[in-house]
Amino acid sequence: LITAGPTYEAIDPVRFIGNHSSGKMGFALAEEAAKKGANVTLISGPTALKIQNPNIEFHGVTSAREMFDEVFKHYYAADIAIMSAAVADYTPKIVAPEKIKKNEEEFSIQLVKNPDILKTMGEKKTHQFLVGFALETQNEEENAKGKLNRKNLDMIVLNSLRDSGAGFRGDTNKIKIITQTEQKEFSLKTKEEVAKDILDFINDKLPQNL
Repeated sequence: LITAGPTYEAIDPVRFIGNHSSGKMGFALAEEAAKKGANVTLISGPTALKIQNPNIEFHGVTSAREMFDEVFKHYYAADIAIMSAAVADYTPKIVAPEKIKKNEEEFSIQLVKNPDILKTMGEKKTHQFLVGFALETQNEEENAKGKLNRKNLDMIVLNSLRDSGAGFRGDTNKIKIITQTEQKEFSLKTKEEVAKDILDFINDKLPQNL
């Protein structure tokens, strides 16, 4: 089970809150996992990318709530869950039924917290090998380790916006993999190569009966 892309949180029928995620990392992971023979379910927020491997089961969603619901339709049957989507932490409390007109000099939107998909997966984990992602701008390792522990993950993939060539939209990434017992840093590579590194690392950690 792999998630990818952003989520869009509606403000009104024509506007939304989102982020710069392209979905490229998650799609690369799905394609590489399918090449390795895995049965892959890919759940993605809005993206222009298309699946190439016909053996990937694709589900498109828009909002964080929709992604939450779709993830838990498939999570319990999965052996490995790689959550690379950039899910919005907050969503507008009220979605305007009509387009909001430009009238006032200032305009405020009240936000409420979205359900934490990854934390819920950690709480409900049985046999799954659960992988999270952390995109950080400061105190990178400390924040990633905190997320690893808080959300009961088996490993976390850290990338920093301070690293040139890493982060959203680009075709390359530079990662560090962190578990409870080790860290492994990788050089800047294409996202396809990064996907291979991540999946090879996971494969080395899996029980042999999976």
